[in-house]
Amino acid sequence: MASIEEIVVQPPQTATWRVHLDRCMWVGGVRGLMLQALHPLAMRGVWQNSTFQEDPFGRLRRTADFVGRTTFGTPAEAEEIGRRVRGIHRSLRISSDGRTHRVDDPELLLWVHCAEVSSYLEVVRRGGLALTGRQADRYLAEQRRSAGYVGLHPEDVPGSRAEMAAYFKEMRPKLRVIDESAATVRFLMWPRLPKEMRLLAPGKPLWFPFGALCYYTLPAWARRMYRALPEVPQAAVTAGLRAFSLAMNALPEPLHDRAFMPATQRMLQSSRERLGASGYDVRKGLKGLTDPRRWAVPPVPGRRTAGSRPSAR
Repeated sequence: MASIEEIVVQPPQTATWRVHLDRCMWVGGVRGLMLQALHPLAMRGVWQNSTFQEDPFGRLRRTADFVGRTTFGTPAEAEEIGRRVRGIHRSLRISSDGRTHRVDDPELLLWVHCAEVSSYLEVVRRGGLALTGRQADRYLAEQRRSAGYVGLHPEDVPGSRAEMAAYFKEMRPKLRVIDESAATVRFLMWPRLPKEMRLLAPGKPLWFPFGALCYYTLPAWARRMYRALPEVPQAAVTAGLRAFSLAMNALPEPLHDRAFMPATQRMLQSSRERLGASGYDVRKGLKGLTDPRRWAVPPVPGRRTAGSRPSAR
């Protein structure tokens, strides 16, 4: 029988599993884009090399696909998407201030990574996911592996909350709002729907509260830089985030999975099948495996390893 490390990149026992299955990740993803946009060179790279303005949902779903494959996919699937991403980045350039820069510059890759994973962690914890400080640090340490897929050296990536805080303190003098940054934040709060989603136009006003929620979860220093919306009590933001978390986390997994690209949906289904064949109780989906009682029983008659529990039947 294959080991769990051969079945999924990040096993159910990891902090990553718990964080990445929390539906507040959608807020964290948009918040991460807003935070990334404060780095002028990174922002120009997105502006010049993507279809972000025409299809913001596409970029969010592609990011979700990368996160999904480097969490719930096999090591081979994660390596394959890593090669694809590195190949794309290697071919792209950024024009800024009369100079040409590489998209795969390690400083830019590190900024994008840190803005993204710190957003995921902070938003899901604020939304109500019970993670201890040690588990939060473990999540950032585990995400060094994901950073490696885009071409970073894991040892150069912050692996704890203290290291992440030090990184942002170092980066803040380099950040500023350029025209593209301001336009991006406005766009993320009121995006133009792509053609295939125009039928959803009547419901578009419902997006603004979501976009505003993402904005208000930004660090205070980032909101002071943008000044895109008037300030509101942060207690109200936390309450809104927790309400969003309750509603989204209550959705059945098959319904929630429809938000992903078809290829991502197939990958998630394959992950469920592999885990089920290995003895994990997947009747409540991948999210059900946040409960240790649903983990596989060690295949040794009459013996259980430390910390293991029988599957919940």
